[in-house]
Amino acid sequence: MTRVLVVEDEPQLVRALEINLKARRYEVDTAPDGATALRLAAAHHPDAILLDLGLPDMDGLDVLRNLRRWTRVPVLVVSARQASDEKIEALDAGADDYVTKPFAIDELLARLRAAIRRAVTVTTAEEEVIVTTDEFTVDLAAKKVHRGGHDIRLTPTEWHLLDVLIRNPGRLVSQVQLLQEVWGPSYRTQTNYLRVYMAQLRRKLEANPAHPRHLITEPGMGYRFEK
Repeated sequence: MTRVLVVEDEPQLVRALEINLKARRYEVDTAPDGATALRLAAAHHPDAILLDLGLPDMDGLDVLRNLRRWTRVPVLVVSARQASDEKIEALDAGADDYVTKPFAIDELLARLRAAIRRAVTVTTAEEEVIVTTDEFTVDLAAKKVHRGGHDIRLTPTEWHLLDVLIRNPGRLVSQVQLLQEVWGPSYRTQTNYLRVYMAQLRRKLEANPAHPRHLITEPGMGYRFEK
């Protein structure tokens, strides 16, 4: 049975989440503060975590950063903080998704299911050497891309960008993360680089670069690879 850790200090919301999750056959642990959350995560190894940011003992972002030192468990931030920069900060810290309060329970549960599916896909992708879409095939070991029976020549930067996205299938990779991994820490704000190189990749790999199916933009946040 799938285990979910709910990290939330508002009792009524905790109860509502617990009822809805258990009704869908999830096992549920609850933590009213960050210290308890970290202890339960280490003890029970949940399959996913719903994390509030406004906790009584520490900021939820600190909980998230602590978790990311040792686990890749899917973490969905569920917070009343709605500013774009706060969402980006949470994603950069390692959140898999961000849901603002108030929320529709059905949407939250759908996002939870998607995050758990992606976690399984990521594990599979790490073991996968060849990744195939209906448009192109990527050989991660050989660092080659094939499309329509032909080799597609990529520059080193294009390859590095594609490699990062493919190794995180279905997962939003933030602009800052991509810039740091591909170009380095001093390029954190150079989002124009991403626009240029993503456009080049789409021209080489997508059937319709103006309406990409595999190299997806999440406006203002980052990019995502979909098979």
